[in-house]
Amino acid sequence: MIYHIETPRLILREIRIQDTGSMYKLDSDPLVHKYLGNKPITCMGKARENVDYIRMQYEKYNVGRWATIEKSSGKFIGWSGLKMNFETSMNGHLDFYDIGYRFMPAFWGKGYATEASLAARNYFFEKYPSETLYGLAEEDNLASCRILQKIGLERKSTFKHPTQNVTLVWFEKNKN
Repeated sequence: MIYHIETPRLILREIRIQDTGSMYKLDSDPLVHKYLGNKPITCMGKARENVDYIRMQYEKYNVGRWATIEKSSGKFIGWSGLKMNFETSMNGHLDFYDIGYRFMPAFWGKGYATEASLAARNYFFEKYPSETLYGLAEEDNLASCRILQKIGLERKSTFKHPTQNVTLVWFEKNKN
């Protein structure tokens, strides 16, 4: 499935094998992983596994994370979009659609996560109008929690991550 969505400042497209180097740069940055378990990747092979996993999501679930490209520079700034969470139960849920984003630190604080997430939310409800969209963020990641609320997800509860010693905030939104 080919994805191409444009917002005023961003291009959201499918992640390609050629993005592996950019994904490595993103996911090997310790600052990026501050609220992701503090486990940045250490080899290009893991970046390729992540790309393959995202591409599997496109084929199997018709959703996935998208490469997020800054229009003004043409730079890969991170990823955003949707994911089917089918592997790990979170807050008592399994097989749910999750919205997320991850950007290189140089692009934080510019509103890109909100802009990309609004596009992903709108895409989701066009394709799956009867489904619920979920989001989660570490409780200490106030910026991420604000973004999820800005795009209309409602904070529902907090819970402990099943494998990490962190508290997560659970967000939900129905189309209506």
